[in-house]
Amino acid sequence: MKIMLLLLVTFSVMFAGGIKWEKDYATAIKQSEALHKPMMFIISNHSCHFCAQFEANALSSPKVIQKINTEYVAAMVYTDEDPVFPRDLYVGGTPATWFLKSDGEPLFDPLMGAVDTVGFLKALNIVSAEYKKKSTKK
Repeated sequence: MKIMLLLLVTFSVMFAGGIKWEKDYATAIKQSEALHKPMMFIISNHSCHFCAQFEANALSSPKVIQKINTEYVAAMVYTDEDPVFPRDLYVGGTPATWFLKSDGEPLFDPLMGAVDTVGFLKALNIVSAEYKKKSTKK
């Protein structure tokens, strides 16, 4: 019983704060390189209905939070805040979720729109597997 309680408390503390977001693109790239993890970079907008939907659903899921906090470096920028990031990543719509290597090169084209939780978890698993495969080829 004590072990279950300890696990529950540990899980709650680890993920209570949600996704561990880096403060900006440049910091996230440095962290990605230092930690040897892919970077998840989301371009969003505060007035975007689909962005709010994506954040409220997929990005609030405990399974998604755990996966991202364990296997990714995460950063999100809002276009209405005039953020600094490589403009070639802006594809004209939000939300746009990029998965990048530590050098900033995309692993895939961006996921566009309010991807549901199940679909987003599948994407995270695919990206993790691809990143590991490419990392071991060096």
